[in-house]
Amino acid sequence: MITVEKERVFSGMRPTGRMHLGNYLGAVQNWVRMQDTHDCIYAIVDYHAMTTPYDPEELNADARNMLIDLLASGIDPEKCMLVVQSQIPQHTELAWILGTITPLSWLERVPTYKEKADMHPDYLHLGLLGYPVLMSADILVYRATRVPVGDDQKPHVELTREIVRRFNHLFGETFPEPQARIRRETARIMSLTEPEKKMSKSLGPQSYIGIGEEPEDIRGKIMSAVTDAGPPADGQMSPGVANLFLLLECFGGDDISSEFEQQYEDRSIRYVQLKEATAEAIIESLAPIRKKRRELLENPQLLERIMERSREEAAALAEETMQDVRARIGLLR
Repeated sequence: MITVEKERVFSGMRPTGRMHLGNYLGAVQNWVRMQDTHDCIYAIVDYHAMTTPYDPEELNADARNMLIDLLASGIDPEKCMLVVQSQIPQHTELAWILGTITPLSWLERVPTYKEKADMHPDYLHLGLLGYPVLMSADILVYRATRVPVGDDQKPHVELTREIVRRFNHLFGETFPEPQARIRRETARIMSLTEPEKKMSKSLGPQSYIGIGEEPEDIRGKIMSAVTDAGPPADGQMSPGVANLFLLLECFGGDDISSEFEQQYEDRSIRYVQLKEATAEAIIESLAPIRKKRRELLENPQLLERIMERSREEAAALAEETMQDVRARIGLLR
């Protein structure tokens, strides 16, 4: 499956509810493309989901649903590894080791720590402060050199590069410095209800569209999406309208999107028609994913086999790295 000639890629996704269009367009489509050209290891990072308030039963169900969603979206276990972070103990072993050389000041300046702390002021803990180190370990335990991420995760990759330089300086050349890879054109799908904010499950069920949702639900959410009160008066496209155009372009293609863009420029656009076209384009594009999801849900044995094979392959790769790390830092073997 995995060959050393190709550049190695690692990327992970937190299982915090069902996968939505922001995840799919901003990350997963890129993952699917890269599995044909790179050595890819993709992870459901369930330990990261524990850094904010969670329910244990929901975490378990969300991780399984994410596995299904990724496979239904085109992640192919014959072309890449698809693992669950908590099933590979080398992730947390390396995170502890890296944590012993990472200055506290480096972690305190990470923007997402401050954001999460503001969101959950009663849920401040060591794991929240140190989770960028675990993210670094996720990447480095496989010696990945490319990390597909959104804009908000770029500081974490930069921190990983700093950690690599310090480790290599202290213990000798061990890890490569990974590079972030960001697909800017689809990295910012916005909320349907608050289009100034990134699409997120935390903003409520009407704010996002899950990739496995039924057509009537998709249609209802798009039709109630925030736009303008009427045709544009000053030529300035509102965030809600811009978001609909982006979704229409992604799922319907340039031709239909260009048609509505011309109507927008002519100030003859009717937003109800834009919404109808966007909804139908999304419904049609997601039909194969809905079909594949149903097939996977009916075959739990296949899911178990996929998880076991990828776990064994990833654990062997991670252990190879850890044997080198343990020797370099002076642990008994």
